[in-house]
Amino acid sequence: MSAFDILLERGVANIIPGKKELLGRLQNGKKLNVYFGIDPTSTKIHLGHAVPLRKLNEFAKYGHNVTFLIGDFTALIGDTSDKDSERPALSIEEIDENFKTYKKQAEKVVDFSLQNIKIKYNSEWLKKLTFQEILQLTQHFNVGDFAGRELIKKRLNENKKVGLHEFLYPVMQGYDSLMLNTDLQIGGTDQTFNMQAGRTLIKDKLAKESFVLTTPILEGTDGRKMSKSWGNAIWLDDNAVDIYRKVMAVPDDFILNYFLLATNLDVEQIKKFEERLKKKENPINIKKGLAFQIVKELHNEKLAENAQQDFEKTVQHKELPTEFEQLELKRNSTILDALSGSNSEKKRLIEQGGVYLNDKRVTDSNQKIENGTLKIGKRRFIKVVIK
Repeated sequence: MSAFDILLERGVANIIPGKKELLGRLQNGKKLNVYFGIDPTSTKIHLGHAVPLRKLNEFAKYGHNVTFLIGDFTALIGDTSDKDSERPALSIEEIDENFKTYKKQAEKVVDFSLQNIKIKYNSEWLKKLTFQEILQLTQHFNVGDFAGRELIKKRLNENKKVGLHEFLYPVMQGYDSLMLNTDLQIGGTDQTFNMQAGRTLIKDKLAKESFVLTTPILEGTDGRKMSKSWGNAIWLDDNAVDIYRKVMAVPDDFILNYFLLATNLDVEQIKKFEERLKKKENPINIKKGLAFQIVKELHNEKLAENAQQDFEKTVQHKELPTEFEQLELKRNSTILDALSGSNSEKKRLIEQGGVYLNDKRVTDSNQKIENGTLKIGKRRFIKVVIK
C-alpha cells in the first residue's frame, strides 16, 4: 500500500467527490489548502476530535498548507443539525474561556512546530459580514436541504423548536472554506452536510472543485458516539491513569477501531493484535496494549507504564492505591470545587452516583467538602485537605 493510499484510506470514511480525483490532485505535486475546524463549545477536546486532527497532521507532514480553525464565531450558534434539541446560546466570555487551552490540547496530536500549520479564528471574517453580504451568501443554498436532514426533520415533525439562526450555521461554515480558499476540508461524518456547503460556495465563487474528507466517528466508553453530553469521553488533557482506565472500559468490539483511529501505530502492528483476537486470546490483554499505546502517545512511556501498573493493582486485583492524589481546598468549599470539568459535567457525575466522600454517596452538589477521602468513579481516590 502506497503512502498516498494510507493517507486516503486509514481513518477515512468518505471522500467527496471521490478518492480517485483527490489522489490525482495529490500526485500532481501541488500543495493543497487543507483545514479542520472545531467550535469551542466546551473547555476540552476529546479523543474523537483527535481523529480528524491526526489526518490534518498527516497532510501537514506531506507539506500541504494546513489550518487548524477555531470557530469562535460559529460557536455563538453551535451546530445542532445532529442534535435532538437546540443548543443553549453561549456568551462571548464563555467561548473565550473555552478555547484558551485548545492549542495546548491539540498539540498532543498536531505538530504545531511545522511551518505550514496555521491557527486561525473564524471571527476574523465572520463578524465583519454585513447583512447584505449574508443575504447574498444565503442565495447559494436551499433551505429545504437543511430542513430535510434527519434530526432536523424529526424535531420539526415533533413540533420542537428549530431556530432560524440554526439554518445559518452551514452558511457560516461554508464561508470559512471560502475565506481559506480551501482545496480540502477534513471533518467527522456528522459534518458532511456543512462541509458540502463549503464546496458549493467555492464552486460558485471561485469556479474550482474542492474536496471533503470525512473521518469515522469514534465511539465513547459506553459504545455510543463520544460526547461530553453523555459523559463517555476520553479527554486529551485527562491524566494518564484516567485515560488508561477509560480505554479499558471501551467495549471489546471497538478495540481494533481504536487502534486504527486513536493511535499512530503502524497498520502491520495492528494486524498482529487483530490476529491475537482471532485466536480467541483474552481481549483484556489486547486492550491493555491499546490503553498503553494511547497513554504513551498523549503523555509518555513512563506514565503509560505507571498507569498500567495502577490499573493492574487497583482494578484487576482490586487493591486500594498506596498513594492518593492530594487536593487542598479552602474552608467552605463545596464538592463541585473538588471535581474537574464543567459544572454541568460535575453535577451529572453526582446525579449518576459517581461521587463518594468518606464512603458516603454524595447527592447534593452544594455539599460542603471536608477532610477525608473523595472517591470519583470506581477507582479514583483523592485525599482532601482543608486549609
